[in-house]
Amino acid sequence: LRCLTGDDRSLLSCLGLGTWVTFGSQISDEMAESVMTVAYDSGVNLFDTAEVYASGRYSTDCLAETERGLSRKHIIEGLRGSLSRLQLDYVDIVFANRTDVNAPMEEIVRAMTFVIEQGMAMYWGTSRWNVVEIMEAYSIARQFNLIPPVCEQAEYHYFQRDKVELHLPELYHKIGVGAMTWSPLACGLLTGKYNEGVPESSRAAMKGYAWLKERLCSDEGKKQLSKIKELHLLADRLNCTAAQLAIAWCLRSEGVSSVLLGVSNTEQLLENLGSVRVLSQLTPPLIAEMDALLGNKPRNVKKEARR
Repeated sequence: LRCLTGDDRSLLSCLGLGTWVTFGSQISDEMAESVMTVAYDSGVNLFDTAEVYASGRYSTDCLAETERGLSRKHIIEGLRGSLSRLQLDYVDIVFANRTDVNAPMEEIVRAMTFVIEQGMAMYWGTSRWNVVEIMEAYSIARQFNLIPPVCEQAEYHYFQRDKVELHLPELYHKIGVGAMTWSPLACGLLTGKYNEGVPESSRAAMKGYAWLKERLCSDEGKKQLSKIKELHLLADRLNCTAAQLAIAWCLRSEGVSSVLLGVSNTEQLLENLGSVRVLSQLTPPLIAEMDALLGNKPRNVKKEARR
């Protein structure tokens, strides 16, 4: 995961560009091309796509995922199909998105090892797997001299913390599995766009996102919106935007290799990329202040018991 090919950069950029909702649905092809160009010119060398995003239309990204089932047949055929659409000989990393109860873990690990040994991918990772599943894949890889996963893709933002802050660090220290996180703005919630309701052009107003609108209208959603307003005041103190503060907050977490951004225009992208400059301002006292405001810092019960 540390080295990417097809580029003279030797390290993975700390911010990447995701294409899940925006490409092929929210934005035009012309805007998608502009966003990718600006991202690359700004130093982003991590682009994330999947064979089901926009029905597999986009062919300019550097990562691919297998989405429907993790049988050996689908992993191999799915990746070959993605490479054909991407017009690439290989991808740097292929992700197994969600585990598959119908595919034995050994079959998944062997198939991922095969596509890497065939030169179709450099590494493989997991997406939305739990710690037990990742450890099982790692153990099988070690038992049969196969290739283990190198990172986990996980949702991470102010209101989704336990997995990245409590569970994944243990894997990071034990077996070197890093975290590539997504949804740093919680589907736009943290930008403040929903503070006064649901705009017609927002994701919550899109078909298939009724769950987001329901979440915003729930008691918990209203509490979160109240905290977001306070975080906006904190961002004003730091002379940055709420989005920049939220993304920098994700980047400051141990074991987070990269944060995937989702944007609908170049202005949003440039704003989000500016979060890197905010990172140095996130001092321990400031993080403590944010933790007190959020009131949801995960507790490591095992570590506390050892004390």
